[in-house]
Amino acid sequence: MDEALLRSLTPSVLTVLVRRGADFAAAEDAVQDALVEAVRVWPADPPRDPKGWLVTVAWRKFLDQTRSDTARRRREDRVEEEPVPGPAPAVDDTLQLYFLCAHPSLTPSSAVALTLRAVGGLTTRQIAQAYLVPEATMAQRISRAKRTVAGVRFDQPGDVATVLRVLYLVFNEGYSGDVDLAAEAIRLTRQLAAAIDHPEVSGLLALMLLHHARRAARTAPDGGLVPLAEQDRGRWDTRLIAEGIGILQAALARDRLGEFQAQAAIAALHADAPTAAETDWVQIVEWYDELARLTDSPVVRLNRAVAVGEADGPRAGLAALAQVDTAVPRHTAVAAYLHERDGDLAAAARLYAEAAHKAPNLAERDHLTRQAARLNSRRGTRQN
Repeated sequence: MDEALLRSLTPSVLTVLVRRGADFAAAEDAVQDALVEAVRVWPADPPRDPKGWLVTVAWRKFLDQTRSDTARRRREDRVEEEPVPGPAPAVDDTLQLYFLCAHPSLTPSSAVALTLRAVGGLTTRQIAQAYLVPEATMAQRISRAKRTVAGVRFDQPGDVATVLRVLYLVFNEGYSGDVDLAAEAIRLTRQLAAAIDHPEVSGLLALMLLHHARRAARTAPDGGLVPLAEQDRGRWDTRLIAEGIGILQAALARDRLGEFQAQAAIAALHADAPTAAETDWVQIVEWYDELARLTDSPVVRLNRAVAVGEADGPRAGLAALAQVDTAVPRHTAVAAYLHERDGDLAAAARLYAEAAHKAPNLAERDHLTRQAARLNSRRGTRQN
């Protein structure tokens, strides 16, 4: 069973049902039922046209749901006869579906959460981690969003800012999480940049390209994480870096700064440094100041503390970190790094071990555990 194929077809099938008159919540339920049926049937009898098969089965599921609900008989009267099975048009509706999910009846945060769950294929747990909230809270938010859009006609697409937020979170999950969605997020952002002349769309595309350029160097052969300072810069994709910097410069020249342009500027300074030691940390701190002004994000303030530690020394970094809520993810890992830079190996080892227990994924947990073991080994050697 090709799970990647199912995941890639889901947005287009969902769009077809919405266009035919299904409200979003009912359409999503029908598509999920069709996917379950595909998992059961396809291994023994794979269809010649997977998308057409899913559209047909999902539409049948939707009709069954509609006919069983007496409160929806008015909609049932408008339902046209089921289409004859056959090849579905090869049209990519994914980006349009992102806009449809960003409906004006939803708050931006609810629209993002619903889109990530229904279109991006992320789990409630992954979305909750991205939003820094408990999983139960996110589950309730998604449920409320579904109830809000139930029965709503999707003829008022949402705004660009909400769609950009969704694409950004999908890319982040694909770049560092359990599901590889980074390339898909880049593809959709390229489509959006070609269709809309907007500096923040360009800023997001530049940011994605600059991060993606370093992807091959982020992991060791054994799957372990390689920190930015230790990455082999010869493995960075210089073509993507040049493209990202070019797009960013054009966006910044329009003098309409937004958070994605500021983030891309930070990524560009990292990408432009020949070595880690030559990184312009002073300018990076300045960009983090701009980013904090734009977003007031605790994650931005956490990353700024790291930059301050590099630019002005670990004591200054620890002072900046003291202004950040300790509940922010990776706060403990940053504290460990700054304490190590300051020479307090005992505190750093303890904090690395503590951070490992809080790590959101196995690769990060292994990396932090190794850092703690490395420092404990160094301390043992000194004592002997």
